[in-house]
Amino acid sequence: MSITSEQSGRDGLHDVFPSVYQELRRVAHRHLRGEQSGHTLGTTGLVHEAYLELAKLDHVRWHGRGYVLAAASRAMRRILVDYAVARRAQKRGGGVVVESLDDALAMAVARGDELVALDEALERLAAVNERCARVVECRFFGGMSVEETAEALETSPATVKRDWTVARAWLNRELGA
Repeated sequence: MSITSEQSGRDGLHDVFPSVYQELRRVAHRHLRGEQSGHTLGTTGLVHEAYLELAKLDHVRWHGRGYVLAAASRAMRRILVDYAVARRAQKRGGGVVVESLDDALAMAVARGDELVALDEALERLAAVNERCARVVECRFFGGMSVEETAEALETSPATVKRDWTVARAWLNRELGA
């Protein structure tokens, strides 16, 4: 299905968002799958938060399903990283006295730390190779196929495959995996 809006900004997003809403719920569900059970955002909440972030982009022309999915996936990543940073600050004091942590909370905080470390490594990758970083956002965070990623980034599937290989190797080295 081809989706496009002749308008930019919030009006354009309003035109195309309903046609990808269910797919964005699946992407959000994948993002939240590993999060702690008491996460303040559910699938619908994460999709709606992403919509609010995207609606702030006044001069973006929403051209194509892949483009919308990539942008929404990136917004979801930022929202979850911001949440993890806030949780980490709370864990380390953050003005709140914490007397004990149960195992589930400790595991959630550890996952938040991993998410923050991945985000920081991805930002470093973007400084070196922006396209490789965008490929990771689409493939890993967005759950997009090679073809969908190629469409979103306006490049060839072969380039996406090469960038995916390079990015994974680079991130593994950076994260010590």
